[in-house]
Amino acid sequence: MEQTVVKATTGREQGSRPSRRLRAAGQLPGVVYGLDREPQPIAVDYVELRDALSRDAGMNAVLSLDVEGTVETVLVRSVQRDPIKRQVTHADFLRIDPNQRVTVKVPIEVIGDPSGVTEEGGMIEQQMFELEIEVSPINIPNLIQADVTIMTLDRSLSVADLPLPAGVVSLVAEDVSVVAPVIPRAAKADDGDAEVGEDGEPIAGESAEGGDAEGSDSGTDAADDGGE
Repeated sequence: MEQTVVKATTGREQGSRPSRRLRAAGQLPGVVYGLDREPQPIAVDYVELRDALSRDAGMNAVLSLDVEGTVETVLVRSVQRDPIKRQVTHADFLRIDPNQRVTVKVPIEVIGDPSGVTEEGGMIEQQMFELEIEVSPINIPNLIQADVTIMTLDRSLSVADLPLPAGVVSLVAEDVSVVAPVIPRAAKADDGDAEVGEDGEPIAGESAEGGDAEGSDSGTDAADDGGE
C-alpha cells in the first residue's frame, strides 16, 4: 500500500508561546499516540500535511509519519482550529497497525434520480452526512454513495440501503435514516385537508414519514461547511 510520507521532528517546547512560534515558522504542533505506547509531542510541516490531506481520502488518508528516521503508519485522528481565524493549530496522529481494523467516519454522497419523490410534490432531505465504519486501513473507502432512485414519499433511504464495499462494516444501526422524503409547507397549504393552526395558517411542513422538516437547516449548514 503506497502511503504519503509526512516528516516530523521531536523535542518541541510545549505551551502556547512555543506553539505560536512554530506556526509562524510554518510548522504545526501535534502529538502521535496509540498502540499502547507513550504519546509523543511532534511538529510537522503544515503545507506538507495539508497537501497530504487534500487528496480524495481526506482525513482518512493513511500516512507514513517519518519521525526523525522512525517511520510509523498513522491516521490523523483530529485537528484543532482557531475559533475565529479557523486556521489549523494542532493535529493528533493515531498510530495504527496496517493488519488491524480501524474505526473511521466516511462521507456520504447522495446520487441518483429522486423523481419518485419530486414528481409527487415532495423533496429529499439528507439527514446523515457521514457513516461510522470499521474497516482495514488499506480498504478505507473515500466515500459511501446513497442512491435516492429507490425513494418515494412513503420510503426513505436508510443505512441498510447503503452499498458497503467488501470488508466494510457499518457501526450505525440499519434502520437509521440517511435521506428522507419531505413535503414542503407550500404543498401542504394547497392541500384542502392540511392541518391549520388557530390563526388559520397551515402548520409547518413535515417529513413524509412524520418528522418535522424545520430541522433541515442544520443539514444545509453541514453540507456548506464541507470537509476539513
